Amino acid sequence: MTGHEVAEVLPEGERLRRWRLVLGGDRGAEGTGASLSGRDLAMDKALAALYGGRDGGDGQARGGRRQGGLGGSAPDVARWLGDIRTYFPTSVVQVMQRDAIERLGLSALLLEPEMLEAVEADVHLVGTLLSLNKAMPETTKETARAVVRKVVEELEKKLAAKTRQTVTGALDRSARVNRPRHQDIDWNRTIAANLKNYLPEYRTVVPEKLIGYGRAARGVKKDVLLCIDQSGSMAASVVYASVFGAVLASMRSLDTRLVVFDTSVVDLTDQLDDPVDVLFGTRLGGGTDINRALAYCQSKITRPSETVVVLISDLYEGGIKDEMLKRVAAMKAAGVQFVTLLALSDEGAPAYDHEHAAALAALGAPAFACTPDLFPEIMAAAIEKRPLPVPDPETTPSGQGAR
Repeated sequence: MTGHEVAEVLPEGERLRRWRLVLGGDRGAEGTGASLSGRDLAMDKALAALYGGRDGGDGQARGGRRQGGLGGSAPDVARWLGDIRTYFPTSVVQVMQRDAIERLGLSALLLEPEMLEAVEADVHLVGTLLSLNKAMPETTKETARAVVRKVVEELEKKLAAKTRQTVTGALDRSARVNRPRHQDIDWNRTIAANLKNYLPEYRTVVPEKLIGYGRAARGVKKDVLLCIDQSGSMAASVVYASVFGAVLASMRSLDTRLVVFDTSVVDLTDQLDDPVDVLFGTRLGGGTDINRALAYCQSKITRPSETVVVLISDLYEGGIKDEMLKRVAAMKAAGVQFVTLLALSDEGAPAYDHEHAAALAALGAPAFACTPDLFPEIMAAAIEKRPLPVPDPETTPSGQGAR
Protein backbone atom coordinates (compact mmCIF):
# COMPACT_ATOMS: atom_id res chain seq x y z
CA MET A 1 0.00 0.00 0.00
CA THR A 2 1.23 3.45 -0.93
CA GLY A 3 -0.07 7.01 -0.74
CA HIS A 4 -3.67 7.25 0.37
CA GLU A 5 -4.60 3.66 -0.50
CA VAL A 6 -6.35 1.85 2.30
CA ALA A 7 -7.18 -1.83 2.16
CA GLU A 8 -9.94 -3.31 4.26
CA VAL A 9 -8.63 -6.40 5.97
CA LEU A 10 -11.52 -8.78 6.64
CA PRO A 11 -11.59 -11.82 8.87
CA GLU A 12 -11.72 -15.05 6.89
CA GLY A 13 -15.29 -15.77 8.02
CA GLU A 14 -16.56 -12.36 6.93
CA ARG A 15 -14.82 -12.65 3.58
CA LEU A 16 -16.44 -16.04 2.93
CA ARG A 17 -19.82 -14.70 4.06
CA ARG A 18 -19.65 -11.88 1.50
CA TRP A 19 -18.59 -14.20 -1.28
CA ARG A 20 -21.44 -16.56 -0.34
CA LEU A 21 -23.96 -13.71 -0.74
CA VAL A 22 -22.44 -12.70 -4.06
CA LEU A 23 -22.25 -16.21 -5.54
CA GLY A 24 -25.44 -17.73 -4.18
CA GLY A 25 -25.88 -21.51 -4.21
CA ASP A 26 -27.07 -24.15 -1.75
CA ARG A 27 -25.16 -26.34 0.67
CA GLY A 28 -21.75 -25.04 -0.40
CA ALA A 29 -22.37 -25.52 -4.14
CA GLU A 30 -20.76 -22.13 -4.80
CA GLY A 31 -17.51 -23.32 -3.25
CA THR A 32 -17.25 -21.18 -0.12
CA GLY A 33 -18.63 -23.73 2.30
CA ALA A 34 -20.18 -20.85 4.27
CA SER A 35 -23.68 -21.11 5.70
CA LEU A 36 -26.14 -18.27 6.25
CA SER A 37 -28.76 -17.62 8.89
CA GLY A 38 -31.10 -14.92 10.11
CA ARG A 39 -30.96 -11.63 8.16
CA ASP A 40 -28.27 -12.95 5.81
CA LEU A 41 -30.45 -15.91 4.86
CA ALA A 42 -33.41 -13.61 4.19
CA MET A 43 -31.21 -11.39 1.99
CA ASP A 44 -29.97 -14.44 0.12
CA LYS A 45 -33.51 -15.63 -0.56
CA ALA A 46 -34.49 -12.22 -1.91
CA LEU A 47 -31.47 -12.24 -4.23
CA ALA A 48 -32.04 -15.86 -5.26
CA ALA A 49 -35.63 -15.13 -6.24
CA LEU A 50 -34.33 -12.71 -8.88
CA TYR A 51 -30.83 -13.89 -9.78
CA GLY A 52 -30.39 -17.36 -8.32
CA GLY A 53 -31.25 -20.89 -9.33
CA ARG A 54 -34.03 -21.41 -6.79
CA ASP A 55 -37.74 -21.57 -7.22
CA GLY A 56 -38.81 -18.49 -5.31
CA GLY A 57 -36.18 -19.06 -2.64
CA ASP A 58 -37.33 -22.53 -1.56
CA GLY A 59 -33.83 -24.00 -1.92
CA GLN A 60 -34.55 -26.18 -4.96
CA ALA A 61 -32.22 -25.68 -7.91
CA ARG A 62 -33.63 -25.72 -11.42
CA GLY A 63 -31.31 -28.01 -13.30
CA GLY A 64 -28.32 -25.82 -12.51
CA ARG A 65 -29.67 -22.89 -14.54
CA ARG A 66 -29.49 -19.45 -12.94
CA GLN A 67 -32.96 -17.97 -13.11
CA GLY A 68 -35.33 -16.16 -10.83
CA GLY A 69 -38.73 -17.09 -9.57
CA LEU A 70 -41.01 -14.59 -7.90
CA GLY A 71 -44.08 -16.55 -8.74
CA GLY A 72 -46.97 -15.29 -10.81
CA SER A 73 -49.13 -13.74 -8.12
CA ALA A 74 -49.24 -10.14 -6.98
CA PRO A 75 -48.95 -11.09 -3.27
CA ASP A 76 -45.67 -12.93 -3.94
CA VAL A 77 -44.22 -9.95 -5.76
CA ALA A 78 -45.49 -7.47 -3.16
CA ARG A 79 -43.86 -9.54 -0.42
CA TRP A 80 -40.58 -9.65 -2.36
CA LEU A 81 -40.67 -5.88 -2.95
CA GLY A 82 -41.13 -5.36 0.76
CA ASP A 83 -38.23 -7.67 1.55
CA ILE A 84 -35.70 -5.96 -0.69
CA ARG A 85 -36.67 -2.54 0.70
CA THR A 86 -36.00 -3.95 4.17
CA TYR A 87 -32.60 -5.47 3.43
CA PHE A 88 -31.02 -3.21 0.80
CA PRO A 89 -30.39 0.54 0.34
CA THR A 90 -32.59 2.53 -2.04
CA SER A 91 -30.03 2.61 -4.87
CA VAL A 92 -29.77 -1.20 -4.82
CA VAL A 93 -33.55 -1.62 -4.58
CA GLN A 94 -34.01 0.47 -7.72
CA VAL A 95 -31.54 -1.68 -9.64
CA MET A 96 -33.20 -4.91 -8.47
CA GLN A 97 -36.65 -3.61 -9.42
CA ARG A 98 -35.37 -2.71 -12.88
CA ASP A 99 -33.82 -6.16 -13.28
CA ALA A 100 -37.02 -7.84 -12.12
CA ILE A 101 -39.06 -5.97 -14.72
CA GLU A 102 -36.60 -6.86 -17.50
CA ARG A 103 -35.68 -10.44 -16.48
CA LEU A 104 -38.96 -11.73 -15.15
CA GLY A 105 -41.50 -9.82 -17.23
CA LEU A 106 -43.20 -8.06 -14.32
CA SER A 107 -44.41 -5.08 -16.35
CA ALA A 108 -47.98 -6.36 -16.32
CA LEU A 109 -48.01 -6.47 -12.52
CA LEU A 110 -47.17 -2.74 -12.45
CA LEU A 111 -50.67 -2.19 -13.80
CA GLU A 112 -52.02 -3.14 -10.38
CA PRO A 113 -52.33 -0.30 -7.80
CA GLU A 114 -51.00 -2.40 -4.91
CA MET A 115 -47.82 -3.10 -6.87
CA LEU A 116 -47.21 0.56 -7.59
CA GLU A 117 -47.63 1.42 -3.93
CA ALA A 118 -44.94 -1.14 -3.03
CA VAL A 119 -42.19 -0.14 -5.48
CA GLU A 120 -39.35 2.35 -4.94
CA ALA A 121 -40.01 5.10 -7.47
CA ASP A 122 -37.20 6.36 -9.72
CA VAL A 123 -36.65 7.68 -13.25
CA HIS A 124 -36.48 4.19 -14.76
CA LEU A 125 -39.76 3.15 -13.16
CA VAL A 126 -41.38 6.30 -14.54
CA GLY A 127 -40.15 5.34 -18.01
CA THR A 128 -41.68 1.89 -17.62
CA LEU A 129 -45.01 3.33 -16.47
CA LEU A 130 -45.10 5.75 -19.39
CA SER A 131 -44.51 2.89 -21.83
CA LEU A 132 -47.48 1.08 -20.23
CA ASN A 133 -49.67 4.18 -20.19
CA LYS A 134 -51.99 3.15 -23.03
CA ALA A 135 -52.57 -0.30 -21.51
CA MET A 136 -53.10 1.01 -17.99
CA PRO A 137 -56.59 0.47 -16.53
CA GLU A 138 -58.39 3.47 -15.06
CA THR A 139 -58.13 1.97 -11.57
CA THR A 140 -54.32 2.22 -11.80
CA LYS A 141 -53.85 5.58 -13.51
CA GLU A 142 -54.38 7.67 -10.38
CA THR A 143 -51.77 5.65 -8.47
CA ALA A 144 -49.38 5.79 -11.44
CA ARG A 145 -49.69 9.58 -11.63
CA ALA A 146 -48.93 9.81 -7.92
CA VAL A 147 -45.76 7.72 -8.40
CA VAL A 148 -44.66 9.83 -11.38
CA ARG A 149 -45.41 13.07 -9.53
CA LYS A 150 -43.27 11.98 -6.58
CA VAL A 151 -40.26 11.39 -8.86
CA VAL A 152 -40.85 14.62 -10.80
CA GLU A 153 -41.08 16.71 -7.63
CA GLU A 154 -37.83 15.21 -6.32
CA LEU A 155 -36.09 16.00 -9.62
CA GLU A 156 -37.44 19.56 -9.65
CA LYS A 157 -36.22 20.11 -6.10
CA LYS A 158 -32.78 18.87 -7.11
CA LEU A 159 -32.44 20.64 -10.47
CA ALA A 160 -34.58 23.79 -10.51
CA ALA A 161 -32.50 26.20 -8.40
CA LYS A 162 -29.23 25.57 -10.25
CA THR A 163 -30.94 25.77 -13.62
CA ARG A 164 -32.63 29.10 -12.90
CA GLN A 165 -29.47 30.60 -11.40
CA THR A 166 -27.20 29.45 -14.24
CA VAL A 167 -29.54 30.42 -17.06
CA THR A 168 -30.40 33.81 -15.50
CA GLY A 169 -26.70 34.62 -15.24
CA ALA A 170 -26.24 33.68 -18.89
CA LEU A 171 -29.15 35.90 -19.94
CA ASP A 172 -27.62 38.83 -18.05
CA ARG A 173 -24.20 38.29 -19.61
CA SER A 174 -25.60 37.79 -23.12
CA ALA A 175 -26.88 41.38 -23.15
CA ARG A 176 -23.53 43.05 -23.94
CA VAL A 177 -23.34 46.85 -23.70
CA ASN A 178 -20.60 49.34 -24.65
CA ARG A 179 -21.24 51.82 -21.84
CA PRO A 180 -21.50 49.55 -18.81
CA ARG A 181 -21.53 50.55 -15.19
CA HIS A 182 -18.24 49.88 -13.42
CA GLN A 183 -19.50 46.74 -11.70
CA ASP A 184 -20.77 45.37 -15.01
CA ILE A 185 -17.51 45.71 -17.00
CA ASP A 186 -16.29 42.52 -18.66
CA TRP A 187 -12.57 43.10 -18.08
CA ASN A 188 -11.32 40.20 -20.19
CA ARG A 189 -13.17 41.40 -23.29
CA THR A 190 -12.40 45.04 -22.57
CA ILE A 191 -8.64 44.40 -22.33
CA ALA A 192 -8.68 42.26 -25.49
CA ALA A 193 -10.50 45.02 -27.41
CA ASN A 194 -7.99 47.68 -26.29
CA LEU A 195 -4.63 45.91 -26.60
CA LYS A 196 -3.65 48.34 -29.38
CA ASN A 197 -3.76 51.06 -26.73
CA TYR A 198 -1.11 49.44 -24.53
CA LEU A 199 1.40 51.98 -23.09
CA PRO A 200 4.66 50.15 -22.31
CA GLU A 201 6.10 53.01 -20.25
CA TYR A 202 3.12 52.81 -17.90
CA ARG A 203 2.57 49.04 -18.35
CA THR A 204 -1.13 49.63 -18.78
CA VAL A 205 -3.90 49.56 -21.37
CA VAL A 206 -5.94 52.69 -22.06
CA PRO A 207 -9.55 51.44 -22.33
CA GLU A 208 -11.06 53.60 -25.06
CA LYS A 209 -13.86 51.06 -25.47
CA LEU A 210 -15.59 49.44 -22.52
CA ILE A 211 -17.44 46.17 -22.93
CA GLY A 212 -19.78 44.99 -20.20
CA TYR A 213 -22.77 42.97 -19.22
CA GLY A 214 -26.21 44.44 -19.52
CA ARG A 215 -28.80 43.43 -16.96
CA ALA A 216 -31.58 41.37 -18.47
CA ALA A 217 -34.65 43.55 -18.59
CA ARG A 218 -38.17 42.35 -18.27
CA GLY A 219 -39.55 40.60 -21.30
CA VAL A 220 -38.51 37.62 -23.40
CA LYS A 221 -34.79 37.53 -24.15
CA LYS A 222 -34.38 34.08 -25.71
CA ASP A 223 -36.55 31.45 -27.38
CA VAL A 224 -35.87 27.80 -26.46
CA LEU A 225 -37.17 24.79 -28.39
CA LEU A 226 -36.72 21.36 -26.79
CA CYS A 227 -37.21 18.68 -29.44
CA ILE A 228 -37.36 15.25 -27.77
CA ASP A 229 -37.20 11.81 -29.34
CA GLN A 230 -39.78 9.63 -27.57
CA SER A 231 -38.61 6.26 -28.90
CA GLY A 232 -38.42 3.59 -26.22
CA SER A 233 -34.65 3.87 -25.67
CA MET A 234 -35.00 7.56 -24.72
CA ALA A 235 -37.29 7.05 -21.69
CA ALA A 236 -34.98 8.55 -19.04
CA SER A 237 -34.15 11.47 -21.34
CA VAL A 238 -37.84 12.21 -21.82
CA VAL A 239 -38.35 12.36 -18.04
CA TYR A 240 -35.44 14.73 -17.42
CA ALA A 241 -36.24 16.89 -20.46
CA SER A 242 -39.83 17.32 -19.30
CA VAL A 243 -38.66 18.51 -15.88
CA PHE A 244 -36.14 20.92 -17.39
CA GLY A 245 -38.77 22.13 -19.84
CA ALA A 246 -41.12 23.02 -16.99
CA VAL A 247 -38.32 24.84 -15.12
CA LEU A 248 -37.30 26.84 -18.20
CA ALA A 249 -40.94 27.64 -19.00
CA SER A 250 -41.31 29.19 -15.53
CA MET A 251 -38.67 31.82 -16.40
CA ARG A 252 -40.16 35.01 -17.83
CA SER A 253 -37.07 35.83 -19.87
CA LEU A 254 -37.45 32.62 -21.88
CA ASP A 255 -40.14 31.55 -24.33
CA THR A 256 -39.91 27.77 -24.06
CA ARG A 257 -41.52 25.27 -26.41
CA LEU A 258 -41.46 21.49 -25.90
CA VAL A 259 -42.00 19.11 -28.82
CA VAL A 260 -41.93 15.30 -28.68
CA PHE A 261 -41.77 13.07 -31.71
CA ASP A 262 -41.61 9.55 -33.08
CA THR A 263 -42.96 9.27 -36.63
CA SER A 264 -45.41 12.03 -35.73
CA VAL A 265 -44.88 15.32 -33.92
CA VAL A 266 -46.74 16.51 -30.81
CA ASP A 267 -46.39 19.99 -29.33
CA LEU A 268 -46.83 19.80 -25.53
CA THR A 269 -45.99 23.44 -24.81
CA ASP A 270 -49.44 24.21 -23.38
CA GLN A 271 -48.85 21.55 -20.68
CA LEU A 272 -45.46 22.79 -19.51
CA ASP A 273 -46.84 24.20 -16.28
CA ASP A 274 -47.11 20.58 -15.08
CA PRO A 275 -44.37 18.16 -16.21
CA VAL A 276 -46.52 15.22 -15.11
CA ASP A 277 -49.08 16.19 -17.76
CA VAL A 278 -46.23 16.46 -20.25
CA LEU A 279 -45.00 12.97 -19.43
CA PHE A 280 -48.44 11.41 -19.74
CA GLY A 281 -48.79 13.23 -23.05
CA THR A 282 -45.81 11.31 -24.46
CA ARG A 283 -45.99 7.95 -26.18
CA LEU A 284 -42.80 5.99 -25.65
CA GLY A 285 -41.91 3.57 -28.43
CA GLY A 286 -42.46 3.54 -32.16
CA GLY A 287 -40.33 4.82 -35.01
CA THR A 288 -38.36 8.03 -35.45
CA ASP A 289 -38.66 10.90 -37.95
CA ILE A 290 -36.21 13.59 -36.85
CA ASN A 291 -36.58 15.50 -40.12
CA ARG A 292 -40.31 15.98 -39.60
CA ALA A 293 -39.76 17.12 -36.00
CA LEU A 294 -37.10 19.64 -37.03
CA ALA A 295 -39.34 20.91 -39.83
CA TYR A 296 -42.00 21.68 -37.23
CA CYS A 297 -39.49 23.39 -34.93
CA GLN A 298 -38.09 25.38 -37.84
CA SER A 299 -41.58 26.68 -38.61
CA LYS A 300 -41.84 28.06 -35.06
CA ILE A 301 -38.61 30.09 -35.19
CA THR A 302 -39.25 33.82 -35.53
CA ARG A 303 -35.99 35.21 -34.06
CA PRO A 304 -33.18 32.92 -35.26
CA SER A 305 -30.34 34.87 -33.62
CA GLU A 306 -32.14 34.70 -30.26
CA THR A 307 -33.17 31.04 -30.48
CA VAL A 308 -31.70 27.88 -28.95
CA VAL A 309 -32.84 24.52 -30.37
CA VAL A 310 -32.01 21.43 -28.30
CA LEU A 311 -32.47 18.12 -30.12
CA ILE A 312 -32.43 15.13 -27.75
CA SER A 313 -32.20 11.93 -29.78
CA ASP A 314 -30.11 8.83 -30.42
CA LEU A 315 -30.16 9.96 -34.09
CA TYR A 316 -31.54 6.72 -35.51
CA GLU A 317 -33.36 8.54 -38.29
CA GLY A 318 -36.29 6.86 -40.01
CA GLY A 319 -37.06 9.91 -42.11
CA ILE A 320 -35.01 11.71 -44.77
CA LYS A 321 -31.41 12.02 -43.57
CA ASP A 322 -30.26 14.58 -46.13
CA GLU A 323 -33.24 16.83 -45.42
CA MET A 324 -32.59 16.58 -41.69
CA LEU A 325 -29.01 17.74 -42.12
CA LYS A 326 -30.06 20.55 -44.49
CA ARG A 327 -32.48 21.83 -41.87
CA VAL A 328 -29.79 21.88 -39.19
CA ALA A 329 -27.42 23.69 -41.55
CA ALA A 330 -30.10 26.23 -42.46
CA MET A 331 -30.95 26.94 -38.83
CA LYS A 332 -27.30 27.44 -37.91
CA ALA A 333 -26.73 29.68 -40.93
CA ALA A 334 -29.66 31.83 -39.78
CA GLY A 335 -28.05 32.28 -36.35
CA VAL A 336 -29.82 29.57 -34.34
CA GLN A 337 -27.78 27.96 -31.55
CA PHE A 338 -28.26 24.24 -32.22
CA VAL A 339 -27.47 21.65 -29.52
CA THR A 340 -27.60 17.87 -30.09
CA LEU A 341 -27.80 15.62 -27.05
CA LEU A 342 -27.62 11.86 -27.56
CA ALA A 343 -29.04 11.43 -24.06
CA LEU A 344 -30.06 13.56 -21.10
CA SER A 345 -29.60 11.13 -18.22
CA ASP A 346 -27.13 9.62 -15.76
CA GLU A 347 -26.86 6.41 -17.77
CA GLY A 348 -23.79 7.36 -19.80
CA ALA A 349 -23.27 6.91 -23.52
CA PRO A 350 -26.28 5.32 -25.25
CA ALA A 351 -26.40 3.39 -28.51
CA TYR A 352 -26.63 5.98 -31.29
CA ASP A 353 -26.16 6.48 -35.02
CA HIS A 354 -22.46 7.28 -35.46
CA GLU A 355 -22.83 8.40 -39.08
CA HIS A 356 -25.45 11.01 -38.25
CA ALA A 357 -23.49 12.16 -35.20
CA ALA A 358 -20.40 12.71 -37.36
CA ALA A 359 -22.44 14.57 -39.98
CA LEU A 360 -23.87 16.92 -37.35
CA ALA A 361 -20.40 17.49 -35.88
CA ALA A 362 -19.20 18.48 -39.36
CA LEU A 363 -21.94 21.13 -39.38
CA GLY A 364 -20.69 22.52 -36.08
CA ALA A 365 -23.35 20.78 -33.97
CA PRO A 366 -21.43 18.08 -32.06
CA ALA A 367 -23.56 15.29 -30.60
CA PHE A 368 -22.79 14.10 -27.09
CA ALA A 369 -24.44 12.63 -24.01
CA CYS A 370 -25.25 15.03 -21.20
CA THR A 371 -25.97 14.43 -17.52
CA PRO A 372 -28.74 16.40 -15.79
CA ASP A 373 -26.10 18.19 -13.69
CA LEU A 374 -24.36 19.49 -16.83
CA PHE A 375 -27.51 20.56 -18.70
CA PRO A 376 -27.78 24.05 -17.10
CA GLU A 377 -24.20 24.78 -18.20
CA ILE A 378 -25.00 23.59 -21.71
CA MET A 379 -27.96 25.96 -21.86
CA ALA A 380 -25.92 28.86 -20.45
CA ALA A 381 -23.22 28.37 -23.09
CA ALA A 382 -25.78 28.23 -25.90
CA ILE A 383 -27.51 31.39 -24.65
CA GLU A 384 -24.18 33.25 -24.48
CA LYS A 385 -23.14 31.85 -27.89
CA ARG A 386 -19.89 30.45 -26.56
CA PRO A 387 -18.38 26.96 -27.06
CA LEU A 388 -20.38 24.22 -25.39
CA PRO A 389 -18.79 22.51 -22.35
CA VAL A 390 -18.65 19.15 -24.11
CA PRO A 391 -17.62 16.29 -21.77
CA ASP A 392 -14.19 14.69 -22.12
CA PRO A 393 -13.84 13.07 -25.57
CA GLU A 394 -13.02 9.70 -24.03
CA THR A 395 -16.41 9.63 -22.34
CA THR A 396 -18.31 11.46 -25.10
CA PRO A 397 -20.09 9.13 -27.54
CA SER A 398 -19.34 11.17 -30.67
CA GLY A 399 -15.82 11.97 -29.52
CA GLN A 400 -16.33 15.49 -30.82
CA GLY A 401 -15.58 18.76 -29.10
CA ALA A 402 -17.43 22.03 -29.60
CA ARG A 403 -16.74 23.71 -32.90
